[in-house]
Amino acid sequence: MARALALYAAVAFAGLLRSTASAYSWQFTSTPQQCQNLTLSLSGSGKAPYSILVIPFGPSPLPNNTEVRRIFSTQFNGTSATFRLPYPADSQFVAVVSDSSGFGSGGTSVAATVQSSSDSSCFNASAEVQPDFSFSIVPSNQIVECSPTRIWWDPSLVQGTPTFQGIIPGGESFSVPESNFSTVAEQGYGFTWTPSLRIGTTVIITGGDDRGPGTAGSGLYIVSQGSTQDCLTSDSPSSTPGSPAGGSYPTSTNGLGSSSSTSSSHSNVGAIVGGVIGGVCGFLAALALVGLLMWRRRRRRGAHPKGLPVDLLQGPSDEGGSGSSERLPRYYEPEPFMLPEPSATSAPSEYPMSERRSSAGFLGAAGRPGTPSATSTGRTGRTGKSGMPPSLRPVNIVQHEDAGPPPEELEEEPETVELPPAYTNLKRGPPPPADDDEQSPAPPAEETARA
Repeated sequence: MARALALYAAVAFAGLLRSTASAYSWQFTSTPQQCQNLTLSLSGSGKAPYSILVIPFGPSPLPNNTEVRRIFSTQFNGTSATFRLPYPADSQFVAVVSDSSGFGSGGTSVAATVQSSSDSSCFNASAEVQPDFSFSIVPSNQIVECSPTRIWWDPSLVQGTPTFQGIIPGGESFSVPESNFSTVAEQGYGFTWTPSLRIGTTVIITGGDDRGPGTAGSGLYIVSQGSTQDCLTSDSPSSTPGSPAGGSYPTSTNGLGSSSSTSSSHSNVGAIVGGVIGGVCGFLAALALVGLLMWRRRRRRGAHPKGLPVDLLQGPSDEGGSGSSERLPRYYEPEPFMLPEPSATSAPSEYPMSERRSSAGFLGAAGRPGTPSATSTGRTGRTGKSGMPPSLRPVNIVQHEDAGPPPEELEEEPETVELPPAYTNLKRGPPPPADDDEQSPAPPAEETARA
């Protein structure tokens, strides 16, 4: 937390130093409206000639996302300039003011929104605009922090030597350095540039040639993280606002004058200073809170002694004095087992042993005689009023019988299993009988004589 607050304070303070070091500032004196004139004024010690570069920002609000906005630039020598804004309502733009000392010396505005009006004669809502030539970036469609980036184009479509600018909304814009032009297969003619931009920075890359700035169109990128940050310095551009007066404009639609815009620009400086002071105060408050918590924690630890060993059989002692700690706990005091004296009325029991074993007695939870109570133990050996022996509780001893040997198993009847014949001992049957004529026996002699 402390490191984050320190980083925030350093960034805000650096932005404050950059804003105070700017030689001049500028502001819009009227609200941007569709197809209406827009006026800006300058203050400070800038060096003429001046120029303002207006770049479309964000998607087109027209149906089918038809892009009718062009990048344009206006030059002037005085402390004010007026130009017509050919952008449709609800669209956005970013403006950069420069003087003879270099590009973006006056600062860059945040994204401004165009208000509506009854005039729509400055653009054709059905005609898509195209740049005079286009450029490409390798790696494709991305800018990597401190990594080589190649910008290339088709030289047959360019007039003269193209130039490129990096525009950071609400931050510091810059000219892209160009050197070592070369031709690469399938990439055309161009150069390699190492962007010293911090991760997360929103940047618009625009290009132009001898026909003017912005003739190559523009591309919106967000800087991604690279493998190294060696190229970054304290002057590396970022999305932190540079010139606080750059691009301020009244938010109402009644066309406020320069006094309102000037107060808006001064409020930015006050906001930065207030942010620095607030960050420092927040850091000190956090340190004080951490110190208070540590002090309370140490105090709470000192109020409680270290934990003593816990005796699960003995709770906190209720007896005062130093002598209580020298005596054994009541649960640990031995008590001898003594048989009761036989009385004159005792006689042999009339009941059998089985009935006597079933008599109830006092047993503990685990089937053993109960633990001596604190009352009887406390009287043993400590009361000097009576010489009588301590009275013991009667104890009945019960011995249970087991179930005995298991019953003998009865012999089971044999089981009969019926099986089909095996057909292994077949006997030959009697021969078949002979024919009647051949084997019929002769009649007896008696029957023949009778005949």
